[in-house]
Amino acid sequence: MRILVTNDDGIESPGLAALASAAREAGHEVVVAAPATEYSGMSAALAAVTTQGRVLIKQTGFGYAVPAAPAYIVILATLGAFGPAPDLVLSGINPGANAGRAVLHSGTVGAALTAVARGLHGMAVSLDYLAEHGATRHWQTAAATARSLLDRAAAAPPGVALNLNVPNRPSVTSVRPATLAAFGRVQIQILESGDGYVHTDFLQTAQQPAAGTDLALLAEGHATLTLVRPPTELTEPAIPHQRDPGSAPDRSPLD
Repeated sequence: MRILVTNDDGIESPGLAALASAAREAGHEVVVAAPATEYSGMSAALAAVTTQGRVLIKQTGFGYAVPAAPAYIVILATLGAFGPAPDLVLSGINPGANAGRAVLHSGTVGAALTAVARGLHGMAVSLDYLAEHGATRHWQTAAATARSLLDRAAAAPPGVALNLNVPNRPSVTSVRPATLAAFGRVQIQILESGDGYVHTDFLQTAQQPAAGTDLALLAEGHATLTLVRPPTELTEPAIPHQRDPGSAPDRSPLD
């Protein structure tokens, strides 16, 4: 299987290296293409820096460094920019959980969603790391967990991506299916506002996640796996039927 490994933290991220090594050790053909600089929080944005209309790609000893968001890089891969199109896109390992409904904004998850929207398979991988001073980041735990799920990711139904979050521990004993919590690990908050400006920051939420959600299970020490999909049309009308302007008015049961 040919695998593209990307991320939103940049080509020099240790999480990217750990994920690529795990995929290679599993016997797969791996190509690495990642942003030249950090593109966190970009969701599935098609952002790129151009020079005279060209996206300049630098081939490093580790992989391709691209001045673009991860979703853009995934699309380049489907178009053959890095050789044959991949079968599976792995995105990560992100330093911090991509959990709850805040995954809408994640560049890590955005790459996996873009992959499945383009007819490939995709899995986002994140390490539930909080920025405690001096804490060790257990990249290999997340990489080994992702490796164990490669076959499942490659066999996912069309249009479905896997979102894997792994607790920051030396090892994990289980991967649990999880629903998305109603919020993310952190939320944007306004610290100060005044005449013509706001000062914001991302702060950890004090809300307690519902039982069985990804954030709750991560706190209990479980790796979590959530199936997500890119936007699709509804199978039933979401907008009430609009009557013909020339027809008689609708009658309410309360009329």
